Amino acid sequence: MVSAWAHKNNLSLGQVKIGDKSNEITAIPKLLDVLAIKGCIVTIDAMGCQAEIAEKIIEKQADYILAVKGNQGSLEQGILDTIKFSQPVDVYEDLDFGHGRIETRICSVYTDFSHLENVNKWKNLNCIVKIDSPRYIKESKIEQRETLLYISSVNPCAKTLEKNIRAHWAIENSLHWLLDVAFNEDDSMKTNPNAVQNFSIINRIALNLLSNDKSKKRSVKGKRLDAGWDNDYLIKILKI
Repeated sequence: MVSAWAHKNNLSLGQVKIGDKSNEITAIPKLLDVLAIKGCIVTIDAMGCQAEIAEKIIEKQADYILAVKGNQGSLEQGILDTIKFSQPVDVYEDLDFGHGRIETRICSVYTDFSHLENVNKWKNLNCIVKIDSPRYIKESKIEQRETLLYISSVNPCAKTLEKNIRAHWAIENSLHWLLDVAFNEDDSMKTNPNAVQNFSIINRIALNLLSNDKSKKRSVKGKRLDAGWDNDYLIKILKI
């Protein structure tokens, strides 16, 4: 399943099943077709870093931030050359203290495309983004480092880009993790393709309703139990 997640609304917007002889590259455009994304910033991991996907996002009057890895070899090398031989036009640094670690996120933005091949194939390309993330684990006293690369049609503002890139990972914590913990989706024994897809849709609808209910200070799993035990609360959640 390929899912779309609205970070600010804490809402699963839709999903598309990947065909047996297909992959995310063909499923993402189908999902974009059914979404109203005008004025939005769409973030996609490296699998979705495709010129056709970037063009579709622009056609729908939205902007993109696409992760770049080895699947776009010449693009990745061109970005590395840009970082090596060019100066960033904007830099933003953010510190995060929590979960037993200290993480620094340094966002550097570049607008020199002279080192990129076939730059025109990336519709409305505005900037190259590099995120450096040194992370210090307090308990083990180990320092880890990670560097992430992106291309984007967003205006080259390092703070805006860093915030949106960081928000991308909310889909892991607020959707995929909760579907596993609250709905035991990873342990599902269903094998019929239609059943898998239908129950996945139902789980996401239920998650949307439970996550956005503010009447109880309970976890999603706790609210789900309450809805099973209390018909009044169930009716309130379903808004009927």
